[in-house]
Amino acid sequence: MSNIPETGRTPRVQIRLIIIQVLVFSLLLTLGGRLWYLQIRNGQEYTDEAKNNHVQQVVQPAVRGAILDARGVPLADNETRLVVSASRTDLTKMPDRGKAVLTRLAGVLGMKPQDVMDKIRLCDAKTPKPCWNGSPYQPIPVTDKATTQQALQIRERSEDFPGISADPTAVRRYPSPGKANTSQVLGYLSPVTDDEIVKAKSTDSPYLRSDMVGRSGLERTYDKQLRGKAGVTRYEVDNLGRVIGQAQSDKAEPGANIVTSIDARVQAVAEYELDYAMKAARTQFDKITNENYKADSGAVVVMEAKTGRIVAMASAPTYDPNVWVGGISGKDYQALTGKDSDYPLLNRAIQGQAAPGSTFKVVSTAAAVEAGYKWDGGYPCTSSYSVGGQVFKNFEGENFGPISLGRALEVSCDTVFYGLADNEWKKDGGINPKKGEPQDYFYKAAHQFGLGKPTGVDLPNEVTGRVPDRQWKENYWTANKDGWCKSGKKDGSYVEKIAYENCLEGNKMREGDSINYSIGQGDTLVTPVQEAMIYGALANGGTMHAPTIGKAIVSADGKTVREIKPKVNGKLPITQDTLAGMNKALAGVVTAGTAAWKFQGWPQDKIELHAKTGTAEVYGKQTTSWLATYSKDYTVVMTIAQAGTGSGASGEAVRKIYEAMYGIDDAGHQDLKKALLPQPEQSLPKIQPDGSIDAPTVTAYERPVAKASDQPTPDGQPQQTPAGQPQQNTTATNTDNRNGRRD
Repeated sequence: MSNIPETGRTPRVQIRLIIIQVLVFSLLLTLGGRLWYLQIRNGQEYTDEAKNNHVQQVVQPAVRGAILDARGVPLADNETRLVVSASRTDLTKMPDRGKAVLTRLAGVLGMKPQDVMDKIRLCDAKTPKPCWNGSPYQPIPVTDKATTQQALQIRERSEDFPGISADPTAVRRYPSPGKANTSQVLGYLSPVTDDEIVKAKSTDSPYLRSDMVGRSGLERTYDKQLRGKAGVTRYEVDNLGRVIGQAQSDKAEPGANIVTSIDARVQAVAEYELDYAMKAARTQFDKITNENYKADSGAVVVMEAKTGRIVAMASAPTYDPNVWVGGISGKDYQALTGKDSDYPLLNRAIQGQAAPGSTFKVVSTAAAVEAGYKWDGGYPCTSSYSVGGQVFKNFEGENFGPISLGRALEVSCDTVFYGLADNEWKKDGGINPKKGEPQDYFYKAAHQFGLGKPTGVDLPNEVTGRVPDRQWKENYWTANKDGWCKSGKKDGSYVEKIAYENCLEGNKMREGDSINYSIGQGDTLVTPVQEAMIYGALANGGTMHAPTIGKAIVSADGKTVREIKPKVNGKLPITQDTLAGMNKALAGVVTAGTAAWKFQGWPQDKIELHAKTGTAEVYGKQTTSWLATYSKDYTVVMTIAQAGTGSGASGEAVRKIYEAMYGIDDAGHQDLKKALLPQPEQSLPKIQPDGSIDAPTVTAYERPVAKASDQPTPDGQPQQTPAGQPQQNTTATNTDNRNGRRD
């Protein structure tokens, strides 16, 4: 009898059928689950994505907000220009990658074909300027200076110019009111990059591919507020690209306006006087180098003493910020960044670091008082100070005998500070400090004065300066000792001897280090804006404010105004008695001290000025001029590299800035009608109901015409130089010594 079931299926076949059924059921179950996931669980998401596949976006760029001075005068705004752009997406689809189209376009625009092609090539590490560093998918501007006739020719012959557009567009403009271009403060714009778009996606201020972004200055600091929000209109299209309806439309929101504390009139004066002082310095002869001073760079800061608001900030060499508008040319880019450019993109007011010279003595004075030295003590102001085999000389070998700390500030006596710093170095244990932490009063005071760290000014890329204390020396020695030990020679050249000494004990605080440090020499570095913060604090009673340029953010319609309040960085580490003594001494610098010859005839009884001169030596270069000053209202700090003495190079220019602000003439009389800013501007500019701001006009500043200057030179001889012309002189105005410095 057979064991086969009536169905004719063996047990093995039945098992196989069961397995197949299970597999089929599993597949059906998986498919059903997937369909549920796609249609129910994530159905709306995929529906939206499917719709987007048939949606085209048209972007309407937002009008960028203006940057205004304290009275509403535009420092940066917009103007409508005819912009010709090229679409790389369309051009690269052509057999010749758009070469013929671009050649025809160059003919219409009066440009070289290669220049047009360079404009739309993409930037990378090997591609020189000009090139496009924005998104390759957005239209790339070829020129923003097209004429109406050129634009019409392109649009009327659109079949000859596929991928080319010519449209009126709001373009950034830097009007330079009164010839004050304010370039390093304002900054510039360039296209957003793909990396920036990705990084900003998760923020509350994402980028569109058409956005221009602030790269430096106020354009960068307040980019989010200035940029606004671009408008986007989304159109539904079919698979042939034909519009079948409008999906959604978001209106463009113009950017807010930034009101600054800059006064365009004072800015124009500051820029003019800085440039004039540098040109004048180049006519002076340096007996050390046996050539005229180079005066190759400089900066000036004008600040409200009681608030820290910046009234003017100039840096030289400067440049025209409009060169960036519409894409910078290769020639202009080389002029701004090449080795022979002197790097005008640097804002030397916040990025220029130099030894402060004798302007640092206010810090050393505060340190001495904190260390227990009496203000009215008799400290020997000798012609020189000897340490071992080295002689540190006083300015021109002057010898004032025993003097007070105040008098030491007034006449800028080096040897007084040499002695004080040397005594403290010895108390701290000399080259091998005592067990436990040395007192280091002189180094601690610098940190308490806000040096060695940013001031917090509302500009990007501020540098910190440097306080060469024990920790810095240890870190610096660790980083450089291998190089020093390799190149140093005990009996070699000056540089080799220094390297040899640094190899052995570069991490130790040496006696000469402390002596040089006390007069702002050695490894100490400060910036002009740090100096302005310190001297502003001396003027206002001891409060150090973070320098601030932004004053208010005003919406495009003028309805929303958010003031930017000044911030306090701290208090000077001095008593009110010490502060009063410093103020008296620094006023004496103007009337009877190292700056007196530049301020003769100044109405000190009406507008009391205070000053400290400084002349810093730099190895291998000519001396750096420093002049830090203040009145009850303002702080003015000027520095010029390789320009000679503090008062000699900067004194006249600083005086002219005060004369312009207060309305002082050459005879010392005040005319408030001519005064540009006799006191700081308190109110914001008047905003109209439509959001517009009434701005006064600014005339270009020029020095008043005079028959001759009766200002004496350091040798007592009057200058006989027509106003507006730097004095020609082939003799040095001061003797020099390389172990000291000149004021």
